Amino acid sequence: MFDIGVNLTSTQFAKDRDQVVKRAREAGITGLLITGTNALESQQAQSLAARRPGYCWSTAGVHPHHASEWSADTAATLKRLAESEQVVAIGECGLDFNRNVSEPEQQAYAFNAQLELAAGLGLPVFLHCREAHARFLSILTPWLPKLPGAVIHCFTGSKEELEACLAAGLYVGITGWVCDERRGGELRELMPLIPAGRLLLETDAPYLLPRDMRPRPATRRNEPCFLPHIVQQVAALRGVDANELGEQCDRNARELFRLSTRE
Repeated sequence: MFDIGVNLTSTQFAKDRDQVVKRAREAGITGLLITGTNALESQQAQSLAARRPGYCWSTAGVHPHHASEWSADTAATLKRLAESEQVVAIGECGLDFNRNVSEPEQQAYAFNAQLELAAGLGLPVFLHCREAHARFLSILTPWLPKLPGAVIHCFTGSKEELEACLAAGLYVGITGWVCDERRGGELRELMPLIPAGRLLLETDAPYLLPRDMRPRPATRRNEPCFLPHIVQQVAALRGVDANELGEQCDRNARELFRLSTRE
């Protein structure tokens, strides 16, 4: 069980990051990918990963919410970080037209710039798309032949959007959203449609605590150690063995991000 999406730089983990990683190991999590969402957090993510070689890696990127911060200096910082062995993908990058924290055109510019950077560096991309599917694919598609791989993180889209992402060759990241019978109903129905070799699993901790967890953590904070719950739910929806699914998703993550085998 490899968690491809952990926001370990979050202030919610400020007091117990080491314990969070320890609990992940004890829960059988085989590796963590720490998400970078802007220049500063990408540096922090790389630093955190460097403290745990062979178990943690990181991404370096600018989330669409931070697209207005994009600059030549930002690009230089990401490129420098990507030279380290810990950084295995560019991102989190993409489009988010749900909130438009940054203007859509700023998002598109920063997204395209990061795809260009990833192509130049030969790195896969860690993608974000929310309520922007058509524009997202129109920007991404020309770059795909130049990229070694890509995953659409925290997929919550429709059947048609899933089919388009799979046709484009993307891996699909599934979070605890699938454990919410209210908001995640459509997503639950899509689980059998994702090819085993394209499925990745993630907590997006500290966000998206699985709604059906019992007992619910008092803090309502999600952690990587809860990934087995997501694995169990996805396995049930796919009608497969949970242990085999966890192993498959670990292999998928190591293939996409070109990681070493387990410690």
